[in-house]
Amino acid sequence: MYFMGRPVGVSLRNGQGASGILCNVNNGQLYLLQYLYQTQFATFHYPLSEVSDVIPYPACG
Repeated sequence: MYFMGRPVGVSLRNGQGASGILCNVNNGQLYLLQYLYQTQFATFHYPLSEVSDVIPYPACG
């Protein structure tokens, strides 16, 4: 819950990763707002069973 609304990196069990703003975790799904291109964003959802880790972005500096 601490990461809600914050930028995070998500490691998936298949070796891929995604990054974006963590919007919600509900009904076994993680919802991540991701940048597509230009001014377009989309919310993607990932089953928690496919997520191996969620890491917050570090501070700048």
